[in-house]
Amino acid sequence: MSRLIVLRHAATAWTPEHRLQGRRDLPLSSDGRAEAAAWAIAPVLTDWAVGEVDWTVSPLARAVMTAVLMGSEPVPDPAWIEQDYGAWEGRCLASLRAVDPAGMAAIEAQGLDYRPPGGESPREVMARLAPWLAARAGQGDTTVVVTHKGVLRALLALATGWTMAGPPPVRLVDGCAHVVELDAAGLPSLLAANLSLAAGGTA
Repeated sequence: MSRLIVLRHAATAWTPEHRLQGRRDLPLSSDGRAEAAAWAIAPVLTDWAVGEVDWTVSPLARAVMTAVLMGSEPVPDPAWIEQDYGAWEGRCLASLRAVDPAGMAAIEAQGLDYRPPGGESPREVMARLAPWLAARAGQGDTTVVVTHKGVLRALLALATGWTMAGPPPVRLVDGCAHVVELDAAGLPSLLAANLSLAAGGTA
């Protein structure tokens, strides 16, 4: 039995603007740096970790900086890089929907197979996560993963069977950790969501 404790990076300048960051390698904002430095992972580990604990992060600066400010020595892995949003990068979903309501509705109705122009679908994110998850299965340890919203949504889909064609089974809250357990084949299941990094409780 292996477990993952997964969280989204702290805020960048684009986060409060709800802009799709994608592969743009943005640093944390000053607010984001303060946020990450104040996060406490120890209470979550006390309640949920099994075996040894290590850290894996997306190679993008905002994830690496978050993990370092939380006191870790993270190992970057490209499996956890953000979903590629292609032509949508830097845009807000609300504005995209306002400009082309019918076109956006048709794309989003594809669920796991929706793909931004020139970008990556959630199903493709799931496919690149699968080998990493399979490699971790059976190790009997815990990995703290700092990643991105698009990747967290893909992991939630893997863990719950969510097709992304409707509302998620649980809304994943920023500033929180989510606990996933891997079976022998690396298939994840969601054990807990929205554990506050401020106090280790439920947000």
